[in-house]
Amino acid sequence: MLYPLYVWKDANSAYAASFPDLPGVFTAADELNDLPAMAQEAAETMYEGEAHMPEASSIEKWKDAADYADGFWMLVNIDRSKINTKPVRLNISLPENLLRDIDAFAKSHQLTRSGFLAQAALKAMAQ
Repeated sequence: MLYPLYVWKDANSAYAASFPDLPGVFTAADELNDLPAMAQEAAETMYEGEAHMPEASSIEKWKDAADYADGFWMLVNIDRSKINTKPVRLNISLPENLLRDIDAFAKSHQLTRSGFLAQAALKAMAQ
């Protein structure tokens, strides 16, 4: 499915990108050609185990929004078949203050608790 990807680049930085249709999905790459693969990985990480992944809209829905005035648009094919959106319930125990901090961080970054924990686990395993 083709998703609009908003791309920008600040001086002396990598290309950064976000999906307006997929809140909380951000990515970056040093080379523009690497952005589609990085975008797929970011979407997989964000929506792994989630019950729903939003549908793609057209660029026209977003192109005139003030938040997207300093960059450019790409259409990126996100292979939704690579994303396991079937949730699996698990029971874990965490200290109450840690859970409160996780929830606050996730909310401030437009993530779900599950999405945040999945991203943190994937990041830890990649090291």
